[in-house]
Amino acid sequence: MSRLEDAIDAGRFVVTAELLTVNSGGLDAVHERFAPYEEYVDAVNATDNTAAHAHASPLAVAIALKQLGMEPVMQLVCRDRNRLALEAEIAGAALHGIENLCCLTGDDVTAGDEPEARRVFDLDAIQLLVTANAMRNGHYLSGRKIEPAPRLFLGAVENPAAPPVDYRPERALKKVRAGARFLQLQVLFDLAPLESFMAEAVASGLAEQCAILPSICLVRSPSALRFMDERVPGISIPAEVIERCENAADSEAECFEVSCELAEAARRIPGVRGLHLISFRKEAGIARLCNRLNIPTRAERELSGDRSRIVV
Repeated sequence: MSRLEDAIDAGRFVVTAELLTVNSGGLDAVHERFAPYEEYVDAVNATDNTAAHAHASPLAVAIALKQLGMEPVMQLVCRDRNRLALEAEIAGAALHGIENLCCLTGDDVTAGDEPEARRVFDLDAIQLLVTANAMRNGHYLSGRKIEPAPRLFLGAVENPAAPPVDYRPERALKKVRAGARFLQLQVLFDLAPLESFMAEAVASGLAEQCAILPSICLVRSPSALRFMDERVPGISIPAEVIERCENAADSEAECFEVSCELAEAARRIPGVRGLHLISFRKEAGIARLCNRLNIPTRAERELSGDRSRIVV
C-alpha cells in the first residue's frame, strides 16, 4: 500500500504538492525542488508536460522521487499518447513500485510553446481511469492478463469552476466510479465554486467515496496572478484579488496572505480531506504556509491516529 493510500484510507488530513518541472540536472535537481517542504507532504506530483510544454517525463521523475525517498504521484495525460503508450507507462511505473497515478485528459497543444504538435486524445481521463483500473484488476484493455496484477492507487483532477459548473460533481462521480480514490481540484482564487461543488459532493456521497483535495497556488507577484488569469487554461482570478495585491505596501507578502486565507478557508469546508499545494516561489513557500496554518508535519499526522475511513 502506498503512503498516500494509507493516509487517505486512515482518514488523516492529506497534503500533496506539485513538483516544479524538471528539464535537467539529475537527482539533485529533483531533490532541491521538494526538499524545502519534504517533511509536510504525503506525496508529490510528477507532472506530465504541464500546459503542453515538454519537460522530463513523469515516469522518469516519479522514479527519481522514489529513489530519493519521496512518495510520487505520477500524472499521465491523454494528449500525447495512445492507449498502448498509456498502458505501457502504467505497467512501467508499477515495475518500479510506483502506485499512485493521477489521470488527466490534458491541456490542448495550443496552450503550449509547440502548437504544431499533433494531438492524440485516444482516451480521455475517465477512459484512462477505466484502463488503469482494468490493469489494477489484472488485465489490459484487450483482456490479456497481467500476472501479478500491478498495485495501483488511482486519482484524477476536477475543476469546480469550469462550465457547466452544475455538471462538475456528476463528472467527478463518474471518475470515482471509474476507479479514482482521490481528486486534486483545479486552482481556485474564488471559494464560491468550491463551496458549491463540495456541498453537492457531500450530498451525493462523492466526498465519502474519495478524498477531495482543493489546490492552493502560491505566487510571488501580482503580475504572476495576472498571467495566470489571462494565460493559464481553467484558472480565473477575481479582479479584486489582483488589485488587493497590487495596491499592498508589500505585494509579495500580500500574495502569500491571499494563499494562506484561501487554504485556511478551503480546509474548513465540509467534505474536504486535505490540500494540494502548488508553489512557483523560490523559497519554501509550502512549508511556510503549513507552518502558518499549524498543519502538522507528515510524521505528526501519522501519529495522530485514524479517523473514519472512506467508503469504497
